[in-house]
Amino acid sequence: MASDTKHTPKDKEPASVAPVKAGGKKEAHAHAAAPKAPAAEGAAPAEGAAPADLSAAALAKAEAKPARVKAARTVSVGVAHVNATFNNTQVSITDTKGQVLAWSSSGRMGFRGTRKSTAYAATMVAQEVARQISPYRMQEIEVRVQGPGSGRESAVRALQSAGLMITMIRDVTPMPHNGCRARKRRRV
Repeated sequence: MASDTKHTPKDKEPASVAPVKAGGKKEAHAHAAAPKAPAAEGAAPAEGAAPADLSAAALAKAEAKPARVKAARTVSVGVAHVNATFNNTQVSITDTKGQVLAWSSSGRMGFRGTRKSTAYAATMVAQEVARQISPYRMQEIEVRVQGPGSGRESAVRALQSAGLMITMIRDVTPMPHNGCRARKRRRV
């Protein structure tokens, strides 16, 4: 009974794909260049074939990779990492395990040059990150601030004004205990 149907191994390549030699050139197969016969009326089209009534845009959309949908996930408590340097301000929000949920920087927001290091740019960055985490319904946040930049306080204020309750603010700027030799003084 089962001998009537033909079973093809799954590891074989389809007939339309030409194998690649070690030299990098494709082999020419007679069956790959042969035209395909049109499908019979009422029969379902083959897997690779597309119906004639589909436009090119619809065909490209059908062949595109399916978009991944984020699962509805609620994170009530998170950690905001604010890295404020002399040239940029970066804010990223993670869950308590350290997985990044949202991030932004003043360069990503479109600020260039000296405007990137301003307190206004840091405020805009923090507001953007707070908007990005709104699907997670986060309520409480712990803020860890690092660096000597001018966007330290303004980023924290923007997170608070976005409706997040700040439970703790911690300065995690690395301070050497007389470790490496310091850089030479900056001349202004």
